[in-house]
Amino acid sequence: MKLIGRFMSPFTRRVAVSARTLGLEFEHVDLSTMTDIDEIRRYNPMGRVPTVVLDDGTILVDSAAIVDWLDEQVEPERRLVPVSGAARRDVLQLVSWATGAGDKAVVVHYELTRRPEDKIFLPAVESNVDQIRSAFGMLEKAAADGSWLVGDRMTQADIAAVIFLEFCEIVLADRLDRGDYPALVALCARAHGENPAFTETSPL
Repeated sequence: MKLIGRFMSPFTRRVAVSARTLGLEFEHVDLSTMTDIDEIRRYNPMGRVPTVVLDDGTILVDSAAIVDWLDEQVEPERRLVPVSGAARRDVLQLVSWATGAGDKAVVVHYELTRRPEDKIFLPAVESNVDQIRSAFGMLEKAAADGSWLVGDRMTQADIAAVIFLEFCEIVLADRLDRGDYPALVALCARAHGENPAFTETSPL
């Protein structure tokens, strides 16, 4: 199995951490959409990451679809998204807050770095940043008791919360104060301490 994309992409990193957490081996093909778009299109005609190439040549795209496939490769009790019930709903909802924040952060980052300064639309930037803060506010509430976000073990909710918070801290360093999210910061520390996959895939 090959994973295409750089770990600076939180969506690619999410796939990598999920695979390593589940004990699934992969070859990392470290390609950037900024500098390696033609090579990426050999695997994904849209030029998007993450893209996964299975051993039989099957192409998987979109991190949500990829991590769902990863879960199918292990026993139900080991899956990072519970099979059914309230726990499944809760994990998926928390993942949605985290990935939603990531989507907005990418929009803000591109607005601030890809446009001439006089073309940047600051009201849109601030609106998106407000949405990011709201998303992390919801995750902060879920993390308030100091345990894993859902149940008594790490799930996809924890993986997404940690990865997308760390991504936003990098690209929105002057607009996001980690002091506002002490429970999430503690969750990040616990995740890194208990699962080396987070440190092994650090984008810094």
